[in-house]
Amino acid sequence: MITLYTFGPAFGLPDPSPFVLKAEMLLKLSGLPYRKQRGSMRTAPKGKLPYIDDNGTLVPDSTLIRLHLAERHGITLDAGLSAAEQAVAWSVECLCSDHLYWCVVHERWLDDAVFARGPAQFFQRVPALLRGMVSQMVRRKVRGNLQGQGLGRFSPAERERLLQLDIGSLAALLGDKPYMLGDTPSWLDATVFAFVASALLARLGDTPSRQAVLQHANLVAYAGRLRQHYFPDWEA
Repeated sequence: MITLYTFGPAFGLPDPSPFVLKAEMLLKLSGLPYRKQRGSMRTAPKGKLPYIDDNGTLVPDSTLIRLHLAERHGITLDAGLSAAEQAVAWSVECLCSDHLYWCVVHERWLDDAVFARGPAQFFQRVPALLRGMVSQMVRRKVRGNLQGQGLGRFSPAERERLLQLDIGSLAALLGDKPYMLGDTPSWLDATVFAFVASALLARLGDTPSRQAVLQHANLVAYAGRLRQHYFPDWEA
């Protein structure tokens, strides 16, 4: 059986990482039996979560997990997609993973109010006398990563404008289809669902990403349908 290593539930999400949610959605779509276990970034193959253990084969990174499912188990999750549609899917995958993701990181980690409602929970196991210093150190590292990536150099208005473009593009591609690329789910739905459903989380407040998704009724309905079907125990 496949073991998926995760962070575990946090602030109203099955997992706070959209990449972990994506990996679990891929496994759900695959139909393969799996179990979940809390992992550690200290022992993870690339120092990040998620990763899977497939009968002794360790596979890090949600995209590499998808490719592994295709190579080891013959489950591509792209049946019927043309080469052009697969190219669109990869482009949207990169939009979510390499751009939208950083918008979410910025609002969760660098907005004090959102941080207090969300990521601050990660530090509850740190001794009280050290908690503030450790959380500030980690947030400084996140800020540095955002500066290096580039998004941290933009003004709030500029970041929101780019965020609106990301979410608007997802809504336009979805249109009135049940899934991103047609009548049946593909691997792209694992990615888009993970990011859209995470953005809709109300417990973090009225964040820019939540506001952006709420402007598109089709995305809200899409996330609701998939959550009820694939994550029935997820209390949104």
